[in-house]
Amino acid sequence: MGQICNDTHMLLMDAFLQNNRLDHVSRVMSSHPTYLEHFLRTQNFILRGDGPLPYDYRHLIAIMAAGRHQCSYLINLQKTEFLHQGGLESWLKGLRSIPGKLQDLYEINKILAHRPWLLNKSHIEKLTKGKDSWSLAEVVHAIVLLAHFHSLSSFVFSCGINEELDNSMGHHYKENIQANSNIPKPLKLSSSPKQIPNGIGKNEKLPSPPSSPSIVGEQEVGVETLMERMKRLSEKSESYQITQEELSKRFETVETQSAELAAAPQRSSSVLDSDIGHFIEDPAFIYQDFAKRGQLNDIPTFRVQDYSWDDHGYSLVNRLYNDVGNLLDDKFKTAYNLTYYTMGTHNKVDTSRFRRAIWNYIQCMFGIRHDDYDYNEVNQLLERSLKTFIKSAVCYPERVTKRDYDRVMREFKHSEKVHVNLMILEARMQAELLYALRAVMRYMT
Repeated sequence: MGQICNDTHMLLMDAFLQNNRLDHVSRVMSSHPTYLEHFLRTQNFILRGDGPLPYDYRHLIAIMAAGRHQCSYLINLQKTEFLHQGGLESWLKGLRSIPGKLQDLYEINKILAHRPWLLNKSHIEKLTKGKDSWSLAEVVHAIVLLAHFHSLSSFVFSCGINEELDNSMGHHYKENIQANSNIPKPLKLSSSPKQIPNGIGKNEKLPSPPSSPSIVGEQEVGVETLMERMKRLSEKSESYQITQEELSKRFETVETQSAELAAAPQRSSSVLDSDIGHFIEDPAFIYQDFAKRGQLNDIPTFRVQDYSWDDHGYSLVNRLYNDVGNLLDDKFKTAYNLTYYTMGTHNKVDTSRFRRAIWNYIQCMFGIRHDDYDYNEVNQLLERSLKTFIKSAVCYPERVTKRDYDRVMREFKHSEKVHVNLMILEARMQAELLYALRAVMRYMT
């Protein structure tokens, strides 16, 4: 897997041509070339392809989305792109300086990033009325951009991706450097700075925040135990019928347990003083556990059987924003079905149960339930340390440190960990789109 084959080489050339650089995201994703191809195709289409929104608006929406997770890596790349598209430099002064029409989108941006279950048809209605009104096609294009850059922020932080070197922040280390040189550092990419002087002759190094307490010092059961559990589950499921009521209870148990996991500690807010702070409003509005959403009756669990991507979301998004549904569908399926039949050092392993547990666990944190799934499997296959990492990466990505990445899935290969992070990206994006598209559908009917 370490060898860059011809196909990957071509993909990286594509990425270079698309972005005028070989960005770090493409390099990290290149250990999964089939996925990278779908990712680049989709990102290129929503930023540069046919679509209702003007090009400069698209990059500003990307900046607004990445701002919700203080993802300076994506914000700085998108600022450069915005200027390449002829965007007005004065708009980069912050939310107060952008057109009113884009300011109106901020409420949806904020809700979608942190508590998508609060989104309803009135939010859509508000955008489509009044002076700077949006067409439904524009709303859907904007929603796809927001969901893409929220979930890409999760990927950037969960992989510990550094700024590009030509950005001002590219000369900082944002993560702890392990003293022990035997510990692999898979994500210090080769173009990462090796303590480059900051111009005053001092080597600048930002201290890393403490690691999430619930990950520290926990023993993982290891890959072999995991494989035995998967085998046992498939043998059991062939002769095993569970009532809907019991399935529903098991979902609620996993949901409640997720709410009990300690979130990674907050980083210092110094990042908000920098030049990205003015793209962030109401920074205190963050993820809140779905299980603690107040009156249970107000916001019921989102049942995939009532509104699913395959049966509803896909066709609606395709109808209002030509072709994007096909691209997203390919990307979701590729991340979900991707397998090399390996787990750590073991070959010929059917990993489908493990992948499904990760996907459904991520969506469970957003209150989305797959009726036909036994959520007991989540507890069998995902250890507490992995659940904590997933929860942080999905809900508070800006708090994830390189140390957190190193501490989970210790027996997994680096490319396998990246695959888990790709599933975090895609399952989260699909969850946001399900809520948003359902709100659009309710507005239309």
